[in-house]
Amino acid sequence: MKLYVGNLPFEARDEELRELFAGFGTVASSKVIIDNSSGRSRGFGFVEFEDQAEGRAAIAAVHGKDFGGRSLVVNEARSQGGGFGGGRGRDGGGYGNRGGNDRSGGFRGGRRF
Repeated sequence: MKLYVGNLPFEARDEELRELFAGFGTVASSKVIIDNSSGRSRGFGFVEFEDQAEGRAAIAAVHGKDFGGRSLVVNEARSQGGGFGGGRGRDGGGYGNRGGNDRSGGFRGGRRF
């Protein structure tokens, strides 16, 4: 079971996230999402448990808990395609319809269609 963990302190790292959840079961993976330009946390991450019951227990115990002066938001992660935090939309590639049948009135190639 994969969990979304939001409102993390910007200094948080993967190992700290793992330690926070380790008391609830076997943490298969933990990942704090890092901003490429600044190198600091984007304020959220993901934790994956091998067992759903452990994941649900972790949600119940950690949601709303103070961590580094911030109240954590923890819930079951929604599938977004691709790995941790990856993908936009079902195919992992998009911001809407960019194909030839786009009738949204948007701009393409500098001309309005």
